Amino acid sequence: MSLHGAKILVTGASGFIGSFVVELALERGAEVWAAVRPTSSRRYLADERIRFVELDLGNDERLGCQLAEHKARHGAWDYVVHAAGATKCVDVRDFQAVNTEGTRRLATLLRDGGMVTTRFVFLSSLSAFGAIRETPVAARPPYYAPIREGDVPQPNTAYGRSKLAAEQALAALKDFPCVTLRPTGVYGPRERDYYLMARCVARHLDFAVGYRPQEITFVYVRDLAEAVLLAAERGVNGRAYFVSDGGVYDSRAFAELVQRELGLRHVGHVRVPVVLLHAVCAAGESWGRLTRQGVTLNLDKFRILKQRNWQCDISPIQRDLGFCPRYSLEQGVKETVAWYKQEKWL
Repeated sequence: MSLHGAKILVTGASGFIGSFVVELALERGAEVWAAVRPTSSRRYLADERIRFVELDLGNDERLGCQLAEHKARHGAWDYVVHAAGATKCVDVRDFQAVNTEGTRRLATLLRDGGMVTTRFVFLSSLSAFGAIRETPVAARPPYYAPIREGDVPQPNTAYGRSKLAAEQALAALKDFPCVTLRPTGVYGPRERDYYLMARCVARHLDFAVGYRPQEITFVYVRDLAEAVLLAAERGVNGRAYFVSDGGVYDSRAFAELVQRELGLRHVGHVRVPVVLLHAVCAAGESWGRLTRQGVTLNLDKFRILKQRNWQCDISPIQRDLGFCPRYSLEQGVKETVAWYKQEKWL
């Protein structure tokens, strides 16, 4: 089924990835419904063609009523893209409540109500696999072997465990057409974690973690949005695909590109011992619990930052869906930094 004229629901539409999926779906001629909460910002959802629906993913009864009301008035959706989720939580149990139970609840009620006629696309994460294949297999870059779909997941973060549990919950649903995407680090305009790295570089500092080789992968948000719509249109139900730009980078690559775009002659590259980073992240987590606010540097983030191997095999999504990343890291960083400047973030 072509996306043109199709009805597509995007959860997490006001967020970083979801807002780009909304924009691309509109460009492809879809009738786009953005799932929002009353408190959701609509800063990046200003296009008058967007239709809005309020969905409470935290309550079975309320969500069931909202979906039934929508179906009675507007019919079912052809595609559903589930991009909503938590990446920072004060209480780690909230990852399970939002990412696992919220996904299970939405998918179950959509299936039971006949609310998705073609395909459900779930945004999981490479973090669902954890720190595996960390033993070097070569004496020169790339040092590590890529993570493959046949590997046994060993998530080492609460976030990763919640995403894997959500994948398993979806796989257990009978007669539910679902495709899962597992993107690596997603960057681009509107994103704030990589922005913090860019801001450090703007202040002439760049931090790397540990002394063993670290190989990082990225995917630009517009390429990920393209992968999402390819999964909706062409995805093989029951399959899960890794998503990256196909490149493998060392720990300084992103910072050096930001430095070039900012026109900075000198940036201090500081390598932080793992034990020091652990202390900083532990302090950040304690502060987050005290203030009841999510913080960027916490113990979950520590495990992500110290992971050595972020390579993943994207040949299945290239083969099955025809995914071809258009943005190199250099091109993506150039566009991202230009946006940061335009918006006065840098």
